[in-house]
Amino acid sequence: MSDMDLVKNGLSTWKIDVDDNELNSLSAFEKELLRVNEYMNLTAIVDHDEVQIKHFLDSFSLLTLGLIKENMKMIDIGCGAGFPSIPIKIILPSIEMTLLDSLAKRIDFLTNAARLLHLQSITGIHGRAEELSRTPAHREKYDIATARGVSNLSALCEYCLPFLKVGGYFLAMKGPDAEAEVENAKNAIGTLGGKLIETKKISLPFSDIIHSIVIIKKISQIQTKYPRKQAQIAKNPL
Repeated sequence: MSDMDLVKNGLSTWKIDVDDNELNSLSAFEKELLRVNEYMNLTAIVDHDEVQIKHFLDSFSLLTLGLIKENMKMIDIGCGAGFPSIPIKIILPSIEMTLLDSLAKRIDFLTNAARLLHLQSITGIHGRAEELSRTPAHREKYDIATARGVSNLSALCEYCLPFLKVGGYFLAMKGPDAEAEVENAKNAIGTLGGKLIETKKISLPFSDIIHSIVIIKKISQIQTKYPRKQAQIAKNPL
């Protein structure tokens, strides 16, 4: 058995192909994550099997939607320790991946990890979403935007939808009970040029964990006044 057997078998149940080189890269990323985590707070999940399920398979659950394809441009907003972006980049290497986080040391870790794994076309940016999405290089330039476990959905829409091209998708990774958040975010979704497509429940293999992925399609350009400043987003959600 390889040390990534849960990942390999879990992906097989989802009919997602992974080869030995990719599994080795995932293993190398896990080792680097846990090494750096000894002196930098990156993750509370340190058990090997839990890393495979709660980090890697959780990240790969986005691929079950059939929306993320080779050669797309994708941004992971509030990327933290690199989930879902690094695992997806490893098995879909042609994706042009941008990692955005407000904490510089996380971006430094991910930049070094990408170099260690010989990943190409991957950029780490230390910054804030509401500022970066106003720059011409990033506003409405991405096919896919994702965020995992940060902010409520209404705020996330204002942070994430400005990055998307018309026709692109925002994939919000949420817990099992996302319905109330989705209902409260409907005005924000419409105001920000989005359309709610589906909230999909995902069961993670080899666990009793069920997560939700909220799928929002960008159907029209966003007004120039969005996103607002962080304090305004927090105080007066759309």
